[in-house]
Amino acid sequence: MSNSDVFRPDLNVRPEPLDYPFNNHESLEVSARYKCLRDSPTLSRVRLPRGDPAWLVIDYDLARIVLNDPRFSSAAIPGRSVPRQSNFPADPNLLTLNDQDHTRLRGLITKNFTKKRIERLRPQVRAHARQLIAGMKDSGPPADLVENYAIPLTLHVICEILGVPRPDRARLRLWSEAQFSTNSLAAEETELRSRQLNDYLVGLVAARRAAPSDDLLTDLINAREDDDRLSEAELLVVTRELLFAGYETTSNQIANFTNFLTDRPDIWRSLRDEPQHLEATIEELLRFVPVMAGAGSMPRYALVDVVLGTTQIAAGDVVLVSIGASNRDGQEFPAPDVFRVDRDRNRHLAFGHGRHHCLGIALARLQLQEALSALALSFPNLSVGEIHWKNQVMRGPRTMMVNW
Repeated sequence: MSNSDVFRPDLNVRPEPLDYPFNNHESLEVSARYKCLRDSPTLSRVRLPRGDPAWLVIDYDLARIVLNDPRFSSAAIPGRSVPRQSNFPADPNLLTLNDQDHTRLRGLITKNFTKKRIERLRPQVRAHARQLIAGMKDSGPPADLVENYAIPLTLHVICEILGVPRPDRARLRLWSEAQFSTNSLAAEETELRSRQLNDYLVGLVAARRAAPSDDLLTDLINAREDDDRLSEAELLVVTRELLFAGYETTSNQIANFTNFLTDRPDIWRSLRDEPQHLEATIEELLRFVPVMAGAGSMPRYALVDVVLGTTQIAAGDVVLVSIGASNRDGQEFPAPDVFRVDRDRNRHLAFGHGRHHCLGIALARLQLQEALSALALSFPNLSVGEIHWKNQVMRGPRTMMVNW
């Protein structure tokens, strides 16, 4: 689609900023406020919890522009604090690097984190899912799906990939959970856990340098591109990124998607009876059920004056892309608020778009496919009981009791 197609003359701007984020973290719904904005202006001014102003994009075509256009950058601007959708600062990650460093690092990583390499893990993921389900059956219902399935499955997989020793994995979980906390932890505790995680990863990298192993971390240490290598600081950023993408996000999605599907028994049964539709079902879940309470993407800065739609964005302005709302744009997705497995073209933005798309796409898809398929095969009558939700930027149950 050409740029002329997305510059729509009917887009206006609300004069008063709206408090953001909109979504309730104790729900899987997309806030109705997005729909109200779509019916009038598409580009709105919002105010984040700490008072930072931003432009909000909920239009699919405009979202793709912001996510991939070099005139917008997620790298922090010197002298300015990064706008936050929660009360605590985010740790450095690939998205906060400047474009040159980001491109360089992605090139070094993707050579070793390929779809082919991930696909080789499928038998191991399937076997571990079955093992966890067997344990749930032995203990009998009810069971906490988060504690007994979603977390141990995804944590096991990413730790196996990175080469994290089994005795260290419980601590790793404790530290990593703090990264997505909003007010469930004090700021001092969040910062302490972040430092502890960094210290641990420094030691893990040093240990792997001294004793290389057959794992991704060793491959990243040895990765080269024209004599270029990852620095120590870059290795830490990359390892944290892979850890969160491979564990925290996907474990939330397993629980969220199970909760969503068990309310729709016909779709749940189809995972067992019509496995040929499994991949399409996962893609529609990714489109329909947003995992983030906020925008779902890092803030972008306009590097130059830009006209987005018909809205003038000044250089230095912050732009947020709501992934969940953009995935409900009727211009791209017919009947956007209807869950449809048979969509002809499901170009959702759940993994981002363009040069900043998620590195863990293949791993996330594989884990979701195997996790949900195994559950549906083993528990055709699974039902969800009491849920206690996390109070985090990333939406998901802290505990979710299930019966079968």
